[in-house]
Amino acid sequence: MGIELIGIEKSWHKVPVLQDVSFRTAPGETLVLLGPSGAGKSSLLRMMNLLDTPDAGVLRIGESEFSFPSSLSAAEFNRQAQALRRKVGMVFQQYNLWPHLTVMENLIEAPVKLLGMSKAAATEKGAYLLTQLQLADKRDAWPARLSGGQQQRVAIARTLMMDPQVLLFDEPTAALDPEITKEVAEIIRNLGQTGITQVVVTHEVEFARKVASQVIYLEKGRIIESGSAAIFTSPQTSRFAEFLMH
Repeated sequence: MGIELIGIEKSWHKVPVLQDVSFRTAPGETLVLLGPSGAGKSSLLRMMNLLDTPDAGVLRIGESEFSFPSSLSAAEFNRQAQALRRKVGMVFQQYNLWPHLTVMENLIEAPVKLLGMSKAAATEKGAYLLTQLQLADKRDAWPARLSGGQQQRVAIARTLMMDPQVLLFDEPTAALDPEITKEVAEIIRNLGQTGITQVVVTHEVEFARKVASQVIYLEKGRIIESGSAAIFTSPQTSRFAEFLMH
């Protein structure tokens, strides 16, 4: 599922957060949004599944299109936004696992309640994903008993339970040690080989190098440079070159 943004603008309390952001990424790409803190990366990511909405611009994901300011009624906008979110899964920086549910219960909750999947079918699918992510022995564990890396993998599995066509990752390696960061990078690379479109927010250059097929570098809400992963070795702007050296 491809993604296209045209002229996206966003301000908070009259302070610009995103300024004339436009890009297109083809289905199956792993797009990394790279930049320093405060660049607008996470704000941009949240707009791709309408957790936040732009002040102006156009968002196209697959066959879905939203123009801003929206002319839709609030009820119709919410209906269309919910439909989009079923195709566009998000893995949050804080994982957002339900602490009162076991790992397996975290996985099956949404597909059973939102997709009408039977509990047996959801449990079978959950078991398969946990095995793929090397968490089979944690199915009955409580989230608080898991390491940060394990919680991250459970969060990824929970998102995959909904069969998304696009995956959004917000700082997926924040607070993880280098070894776990390598594991997360491998998971994202493997997912990229399945044809799913991924958008990854990070400020970590080495992690970005490992997972990106496309790169957008932002500063202060503006795109400074964009292109294929080749720009890591041949940056076209001095600001991106300087960022890569940090």
